[in-house]
Amino acid sequence: MAHNFIYNNVEVAVGDTVRLHQRIIEEKKTRTQIFEGTVIAISGRETGKTFVVRKIGAGSIGIEKIIPVNMPSIEKIEVKRKGDVKRAKLYYLRGRIGKAASKIKEKATDYSAEKAA
Repeated sequence: MAHNFIYNNVEVAVGDTVRLHQRIIEEKKTRTQIFEGTVIAISGRETGKTFVVRKIGAGSIGIEKIIPVNMPSIEKIEVKRKGDVKRAKLYYLRGRIGKAASKIKEKATDYSAEKAA
């Protein structure tokens, strides 16, 4: 089972830091709310696939959102950093506080392909 998914030609995997743009409807107005955090888990299949995004809020409090991939209120997902992790679920980050919670190595990019172009 692959622990990544593709959303509008953007590949999202466990360990990535993402910016989630979500449309929020308040009475008569709609606005876009951005939730930026680390993908700590991807579960389910096809239409039932969900992913968990965790961020550290004010006062070092962890905030998690479980988001269905096919949720219609998602406008876009941006991948800010590709994480290099060896696990499918990063639940151990829940026990970490502050800077230790965000210490995921960045995935090395293949520079040989860029030089050839």
